[in-house]
Amino acid sequence: MRVGTASRPVRMSLGIAVFAAVVFAVNLPAAHGPAVLLWLAPCGSVVVPSVLAWRAARMPLQPAPTRRFWRTLAACLVLAGVGATSHGYDTISTGTSGRHMSIATVSVYGATMTLLLWSLLRLPMGATRRGDVLRLALDAGTVLIAGAAFLWHYTARPTLETTGYRPATMLAMVVTLLIELVTVFALIKVALAGQAYVARSALRLLAAALLVGALSSLLQVFVQDRPHLDMVQLTLPAIMVCVTAAAERQLRAGTGRAPSQQPAKRQFSRLPYLAVAAIDLLLVVTVESGVDATPTALAVVALTALVMWRQLTALRENSELLSRLDHSATHDTLTGLPNRALFNERLTTALADADPGRGVGVALIDLDDFKIINDTLGHAAGDVLLVGVAQRLRACLRPGDTAARLGGDEFVVLLRDVTPDEAEQVTRRVIDALVEPVVAEDHHLLVRASIGVAEGRSGDDAGELLRRADIAMYAAKHGGGSKVERYRPGLAATVADSAEMGAELQQAIAERRLFLEYQPIVSLIDDRTVGVEALIRWSHPTRGVIAPAAFIPVAERTGMIVELGGWVLQEACRQFAVWCAELDSRAPAGINVNVSPRQLSDRSFVTRVAEVLAATGLPGHRLTLEITDSSAVDLSAVAPRVQALRDLGVRIALDDFGAGPSSLTALLELPVDQLKLDRAFLGRGGTGFAMPEAVLALARAADLEIVAEGVETPQQADELRAYGYRSAQGFHFARPMPADRFGRHLAGPPVDDVVAAGTGS
Repeated sequence: MRVGTASRPVRMSLGIAVFAAVVFAVNLPAAHGPAVLLWLAPCGSVVVPSVLAWRAARMPLQPAPTRRFWRTLAACLVLAGVGATSHGYDTISTGTSGRHMSIATVSVYGATMTLLLWSLLRLPMGATRRGDVLRLALDAGTVLIAGAAFLWHYTARPTLETTGYRPATMLAMVVTLLIELVTVFALIKVALAGQAYVARSALRLLAAALLVGALSSLLQVFVQDRPHLDMVQLTLPAIMVCVTAAAERQLRAGTGRAPSQQPAKRQFSRLPYLAVAAIDLLLVVTVESGVDATPTALAVVALTALVMWRQLTALRENSELLSRLDHSATHDTLTGLPNRALFNERLTTALADADPGRGVGVALIDLDDFKIINDTLGHAAGDVLLVGVAQRLRACLRPGDTAARLGGDEFVVLLRDVTPDEAEQVTRRVIDALVEPVVAEDHHLLVRASIGVAEGRSGDDAGELLRRADIAMYAAKHGGGSKVERYRPGLAATVADSAEMGAELQQAIAERRLFLEYQPIVSLIDDRTVGVEALIRWSHPTRGVIAPAAFIPVAERTGMIVELGGWVLQEACRQFAVWCAELDSRAPAGINVNVSPRQLSDRSFVTRVAEVLAATGLPGHRLTLEITDSSAVDLSAVAPRVQALRDLGVRIALDDFGAGPSSLTALLELPVDQLKLDRAFLGRGGTGFAMPEAVLALARAADLEIVAEGVETPQQADELRAYGYRSAQGFHFARPMPADRFGRHLAGPPVDDVVAAGTGS
């Protein structure tokens, strides 16, 4: 630090230090002038740094540890000034060597160093693990013992032999000096930790200050024959220059943050080894001189024990680190399950050890619609779901079986030494375990999974067995998902056909080879068309017209459903607007369009619907969106989006009501206008319980419209009329037809305008 660039407080401290040095030099040959002049600088040097430290503690926006440290340091400086004053009084009043201090002086100095040590150790170190704390304690103990040996050999023992000072006073002096050394060590460790509470340059200056204080005790032997002199007279003002500069650096830092936030280098970790080298050198000196050989040898033994302890601690931590690295190399970080590498190893071993009469089973599990959860609820919810699935898989397995995570949303189960029946039982337990929802951030997520099962025998190739399970899993997924598929010969061709269909579908969307057909929703009272549902078809160049059940699962799996569904919505609303303009009162009351879970999870979907309504001029209340497969989406997450659609006037229907486990949940959590009874419940009278009648009662209680789907026979229509249904659709009334034919169907004799399905039906 150059004087020309120093601040005014630093220049003041430097001036006091220079004054102290001049007075000390003048009195070095012999005493000159009043003895009190020698103590003016030490006693007065604490004023400037005390004020600056107090100012640093009162800076605005300071974190609590910073304020506490500088407030405690200000108190330490005041105590140091009191100690220097008491020290000067002891020297002047007794007229003996400066090493003679009263118990009061030693106590004040000791309290100063103890308070400073306490404040340093209270600074957060960033590393609070037990091993880090133990290493710090061992390093401090090493320095402590080495410092004690040097202080005894070069300071305490010579002083006792030459002056005969009271042992109690000398013991207090040695304890104080040892605290200084430990404080220096603790300060260095804190400075190297890259503190975010005290400026690093300030900590280094404080370390230098305390190092000077510790060395002053060793230098006292050189003025031992001059009773009027004490190294404190020279070193305390120098110490205060460092403290003043440190407080100045902290004030410049402003917010208590260190100028550099880079991780500290570990160069001072060599400090305990340097202490060992120094004590070994001291041992050589003491052996040659014959003085203090035994105490020094004891110190060497103690140091060796501490260093060995430290090394053992490091070895144990390294062993634990290697164990964690080994575990990380073979296990998934998120779920803790074995990863692909460990699974392949265990699968190979299981196939090699399999009994001839038994086999090895592999069940590959892929979570359906996992991307929807990540997109709507975030990756944190997705991680909770993955962890929940992993825990359930563990609970389903037998001893010796393995559940692993291959990556993403893919899991795999290895069943060792298993029969086909036992494999079926375990697979069934897995399916049952995945039925219960997983709670993630207050959302109840229903787990849907496609599972592929393959069985192997002794001598089979592990890679081939896993490939078969993969084929079976994709077959389950291509078949609509949420099912179990066992590998069988020829299944690969089926999966390949599905993959080929995906590529062809993408091309068909681009070339507009998709078209809509329309099926009427009919009044059961007078057979009038009161509504219409738009149904997509694919005109394939070689396969002919393909029904949606064959390609919609492919569109869902590949994500093409968003683009496809957007086109369906646009085209259906456009065509319905044309019918409304041409037919006026003879047009149906509204049009129904199916919406997939992936569309509903898209954040831009509401905006897209609003744009379509505006472009076609269709009023919102004449559009009904049918939510299909509600179990594939978290209802609480999409409920605000559904409400936003309702705010546009759009009506909401639950399609295939009663077919899925989430139907009632959807009814409770979503704002719904219409229920569409699943065709599976038709024609089941005479069983003692009529499901259509029960669902109708539920709809009436909730004041909802209800439409029966899949009516194919006159008997079914008559039963529905008897139950009280007012609206239905199905082949019995009309098959889906192209737009032009449906337009001619509507252009019959004029009928009165009616509202689709009728309130309460």
